[in-house]
Amino acid sequence: MRFADLRQNLLIPLSAFCILIYAGYAHAQAAVPGDYHLHAGDKLDVSVWKELEMQKPTLVIAPDGKFSFPLAGEITAAGRTVTEVRQEIETKLAKYIPDAVVTVAVTEVAGNVAYVIGQVNKPGVFVMNPRINVLQALSLAGGGNPYAKMDSIIVIRGSEAAQRVLPFHFGQVSSGKNLDQNVVLESGDVVLVP
Repeated sequence: MRFADLRQNLLIPLSAFCILIYAGYAHAQAAVPGDYHLHAGDKLDVSVWKELEMQKPTLVIAPDGKFSFPLAGEITAAGRTVTEVRQEIETKLAKYIPDAVVTVAVTEVAGNVAYVIGQVNKPGVFVMNPRINVLQALSLAGGGNPYAKMDSIIVIRGSEAAQRVLPFHFGQVSSGKNLDQNVVLESGDVVLVP
């Protein structure tokens, strides 16, 4: 086999493979809406165009909600959108790299979690990619076990200083009544099934 034939036979499958990889990456990025607010534990891909030393493919937002980036220093990310984070990095880099073009992409929403505890078949921590409601969380937890009091479920929301309780009556929601109880969960919410 000639080298040209070998190169041609390898080039086509390799090109197809690269297209599939890019399509999968683009699909993963498209799964996170533009108004998504970042959380501690989320993973980011941050890069500056034409600056090879400033390509950070896996930055994890620390528990304090921040991460460090070369020349920009500490960036607060938790509670902000990707656009806000990108703009802050560009502003901080402006004195070192005029007209810097920064790209920030969410690669994993690992910090956007809700907890389902109590009388369910699979209690635990569930990543919300990016949003789920109470019924969906109960489904992820395998539903209530035989001892569950499904009409006494509560959602505990908020910080330690200001928590509030949202009631959820499974019987009402499952029969199509009071659907406003089936709230979209926020990061850190706890669904308690007594």
